[in-house]
Amino acid sequence: MILQALHDYYVRRSTDPSAHMAPAGFEWKEIPFIIELDQNGQPVQIENTHDGKGGRGNAQSFLVPQGIKKTVNVEANLLWGNAEYVLSLPNAKKLAELRAKGKEAEYRTRLINAKTAFIDEIRALPTAIQEDPGIRAVLRFLDKTNLSILERFPAWMQIVQSNPNLSFRLHGETGLVCQRSAVVAALQGNQRHAKADGFCLVTGETDEIERLHDPIKGVWGAQTSGANIVSFNLDAFISYGKSQGENAPIGKRAAQRYTKALNHLLTRDSMQRIQVGDASTVFWAEKSNDLESGVLDIFGEAPKDDPHRGARAVISLYKAIENGVFARAEGKTRFYVLGLAPNAARIAIRFWHVSSVAELAIHIRQHFDDLEIVRPIFEKPHLSLFRLLVSTAAQEKAENIPPNLGGDIMRCILAGAPYPQTLLQAVVRRIRAGQSKKDKQGKSVLHVTYPRAALIKAYINRQIRHSNSNEKEISVSLDKSNTNVG
Repeated sequence: MILQALHDYYVRRSTDPSAHMAPAGFEWKEIPFIIELDQNGQPVQIENTHDGKGGRGNAQSFLVPQGIKKTVNVEANLLWGNAEYVLSLPNAKKLAELRAKGKEAEYRTRLINAKTAFIDEIRALPTAIQEDPGIRAVLRFLDKTNLSILERFPAWMQIVQSNPNLSFRLHGETGLVCQRSAVVAALQGNQRHAKADGFCLVTGETDEIERLHDPIKGVWGAQTSGANIVSFNLDAFISYGKSQGENAPIGKRAAQRYTKALNHLLTRDSMQRIQVGDASTVFWAEKSNDLESGVLDIFGEAPKDDPHRGARAVISLYKAIENGVFARAEGKTRFYVLGLAPNAARIAIRFWHVSSVAELAIHIRQHFDDLEIVRPIFEKPHLSLFRLLVSTAAQEKAENIPPNLGGDIMRCILAGAPYPQTLLQAVVRRIRAGQSKKDKQGKSVLHVTYPRAALIKAYINRQIRHSNSNEKEISVSLDKSNTNVG
């Protein structure tokens, strides 16, 4: 169900040019440096694509051919790769470490093999495509690479020190060589003529079964190189003699689509992801819906330059419910929420929730209704999930948030269920721990804070509501008629 929903999201969004969704056979990749060549393969300049001062900051992302899933073997990408593959340039730090271990010779041999593999990958293109001016220029450059020419460019020292990804561009053009129409046509042709050797569990169609799925990147705490949801790499995980991806047969096209969709949702500037404790949470709808981008504003921390954004989003949600917006046909649209957490080389599914847009909106409103409590005038009326979670953590630091708590709370909010008992325990624990704390003047530090009081009130009211108890719910302010001693 998860992979099918991601696959369908890719199909829907890939037709929208503004979605920045990579087509089949391609991916968006940060390329920090671009080597510009003339028609004869001579370097003209090295462009630094970082957006920060002094050539630092974030590198620009480009549409490049789908990368090879990295293993210990020497395997090259088409027309882009790190400096070890493109230039046979040793990584300074790695070289020093291997030299100390007496393994420098092995490393230099691997560098030679890496560049050979990079060239072979280009020469494997059809002969007609190798006659493209851009491909010819790259091959001429690679056949007679002269590092002394590259050393005169300002970006060279950064390349030597960081082993970044590199690609090529013809001087005077805007697109990369790997984006030229001849290359695109060749890659898309390979996609169409893939060998069908099994049934895909996602689409139900015959396709070439993907052996190794592309890595999922952007999950907080996971390996920076990416990790997998579908992965079989030990004999204990396989059955009936099937190896790796054959144990969960997913077609090459479907595998590329679901991984592209998930990586798109997890990008750094995505409006459809939020960090909930240790769970990187993404959300999307079956059809285009305002709630897709609204959830981030509702649950996330408002930016410093717009501190009231979250409040406006919650108010807008309330008005939409009151005006019957979700009672219309769009309210029946299915909405998906997926929580992912790191687990060594794999990604764990922390939670998976499917509901209608209307049902989700009502449950979110109930969450904020339950949290409402009398507060100081300077406090925000609507608490973000981050604010709630850090109030349960020692020293109110994000790294001290109890494991699994964020995912458990989010799951309860989405389902309209009682909050987990661990939430109340964590809040009470922090209140007790803060009772004896003093500030520099010797005054007691406030330990029953606004977020903690709101959480206790919300927790108790949800328990009362779902236990069908006749007990009266706690009100927003002090209820003098309530005789309950607690």
